[in-house]
Amino acid sequence: MTTSFILTCLLLSPLAVAPPAKGKPTNTAEAAAKKAAADKLLDEQYAACVSTLPPEQQAWEQVLQKNLGSFYLPIHKRQKVAGRSNAWDFVQDDPNLPRVLLIGDSVSRGYTQSVRKALAGKANVHRAPANCGPTSLGLRKLDVWLGDGKWNVIHFNFGIHDRNTPLADYSQRLEQLVERMKKTGAKLVWASTTPIPDDPAKKQTAASIIERNEAAAQLMQKHGVATDDLFTAITPHLETMQNPNDVHFNAAGYEFLGQQVGKAIEDTLK
Repeated sequence: MTTSFILTCLLLSPLAVAPPAKGKPTNTAEAAAKKAAADKLLDEQYAACVSTLPPEQQAWEQVLQKNLGSFYLPIHKRQKVAGRSNAWDFVQDDPNLPRVLLIGDSVSRGYTQSVRKALAGKANVHRAPANCGPTSLGLRKLDVWLGDGKWNVIHFNFGIHDRNTPLADYSQRLEQLVERMKKTGAKLVWASTTPIPDDPAKKQTAASIIERNEAAAQLMQKHGVATDDLFTAITPHLETMQNPNDVHFNAAGYEFLGQQVGKAIEDTLK
């Protein structure tokens, strides 16, 4: 994200984002009206910021608008209007450096910025324009995520969103994704899925990730794909780096994962 873009956005929106309305809404209709007004203001501020961008950056924002979805797109808009960098920043490639693509869910999103920091001056680090979710979404959207450019390394993961996918279906879909990515000519790096806690209310078990990592390991060995074993790396640090009763990590956790991913990619590029 360029300095001029940040300054333009801040000038266009001195408060960065719409301030919260004072007082509590008196009824559902009033709450809905206030939310609609705040959403409208955010959309206007975001559109004003995007209108100042060069064509290729505007094109990237359009890709994000089509793919981030109803949860992540508003977050992205607020961060852009506020002049804050995020995982989906437009990446201006240095033509002298290799191009790297990160594919993964919200955990991958969380460590993207740390990976960019770890590989600064060594690689152009992009990420797919989505929370990549389960393998079923990957099969539908992979061509969009790959885009038109050439990749030197693709670092990818599917797992947490497949925790309840039948194991046979998970393996079959993951293999199809690997076969498609191999056709790009990029070196592939599979990231083992990070641990999740048992949580009956969310229909999730820690064992489901172990099972899927084991299935993925066999598949990667079959296809000669390198593994970045994030599961093993982060497991000793879960007490201090993973949020309580959550699949996500705190800032220290994402920094740790980002360093691990950066090293795995750098080793692959050598």
